[in-house]
Amino acid sequence: MTAVDPFTGALAQLTPIGLAELTERAALQTRFDRKYLLPLAELPRLLAGLDHTDQVLEIDGRRAFRYESIYFDTADLISFRLTARRRRRRFKIRTRTYLDSGLCWLEVKTEGTRGGTVKERLPYRPDDSGTLAPGRSFVDGVLAALSAGPTLTFSPTLTTSYLRSTLYLPATASRATIDVALRWEDRRGRRLALPGLAIIETKTGSTASHVDRLLWRQGHRPVAISKYATGLAALDPELPAGRWRRTLRRHFHAAPAGQGTPHPVGVGGDVAAGPGGSRNAYPTPRTV
Repeated sequence: MTAVDPFTGALAQLTPIGLAELTERAALQTRFDRKYLLPLAELPRLLAGLDHTDQVLEIDGRRAFRYESIYFDTADLISFRLTARRRRRRFKIRTRTYLDSGLCWLEVKTEGTRGGTVKERLPYRPDDSGTLAPGRSFVDGVLAALSAGPTLTFSPTLTTSYLRSTLYLPATASRATIDVALRWEDRRGRRLALPGLAIIETKTGSTASHVDRLLWRQGHRPVAISKYATGLAALDPELPAGRWRRTLRRHFHAAPAGQGTPHPVGVGGDVAAGPGGSRNAYPTPRTV
């Protein structure tokens, strides 16, 4: 049995929904995102509390899908720094590949007029996921309104991978995603894995969903986390931790490791292999 088996078992109890129907009912390209961090072991309890009308995305019999995102930034990390300082003109550029289907998109995320997230995307070839060259005009067009595009040079900065399941919430015509098996690798080859952690993200209009309220009742509150910016800050302690300092202290822990070697990680009491194969049930979080 793997660590995610209880989670996937709980997903099996939900009614399925297809991709076309989900996209039609809850595309939400402009939305409000709330993110939560949970120990993996708490996911079955969360899923048990869902409304009986809630559904899970299913494609070809799968309910959990492998994602890979490659983020692009400048040499001085302007995207990271704008996010760290919460600037209104902040943006993220990435390619996202759905590894199980082979589909790929080039995406640019910006800040909406009322604080929501606006995502614009372009179909992309998976073989081009590591370069912006075929889609540079699209990126420049999106960033033109921010006065932040044509003169900047972008290159791959961080790769993230995870296993995602998507819930459709009919009561609010919204979605929630559950990401597990979280991994990061930066441009220097430093790696981080958080096998005992799940990221829950609700994607709604201005009104919170019943999944948000369920999480609140179970003692969870939204946290400041960005897969891109928080991942970079965790991998490079020279970068400003900023608004993610508490998240990094409480949930991210990486023991020293050589370049290109996965960092042993323990979260929420999970057992993680330490240097030399030793095991530590309750590792002390690193202060970032």
